[in-house]
Amino acid sequence: QVQLVESGGGLVQAGGSLRLSCAASGRTFTSYVMAWFRQAPGKEREFVAFINWSGGSTFYADFVKGRFIGSRDNAKQTVYLQMNSLKPEDTAVYYCAADLITYYSGNYRRADEYDYWGQGTQVTVSS
Repeated sequence: QVQLVESGGGLVQAGGSLRLSCAASGRTFTSYVMAWFRQAPGKEREFVAFINWSGGSTFYADFVKGRFIGSRDNAKQTVYLQMNSLKPEDTAVYYCAADLITYYSGNYRRADEYDYWGQGTQVTVSS
């Protein structure tokens, strides 16, 4: 198993930046592909970014392309989401998720692909 703890959320003005972190503990971190999702009030959880085991391959939702960057530091067992040019519509609880490579089926946009989730961190963007 792996335990995930997000941090770095907060209140920021539109156009500003935040960097979210997700610290993992437990099994070997490189055994997992990682992702970021978000959930706004009254909406379903949606895919934001995917980071493969090495960090060498990333995919993004269309609405964050060019603004958000996902990365990971395997030595620190941490995955990051650098969020730039934030918009009020980015306001949500952001979650990191992990899926053991052995069970990864390639459906990186689907929340049910991932077996492990953090508790979430609130990001609020004011206009």
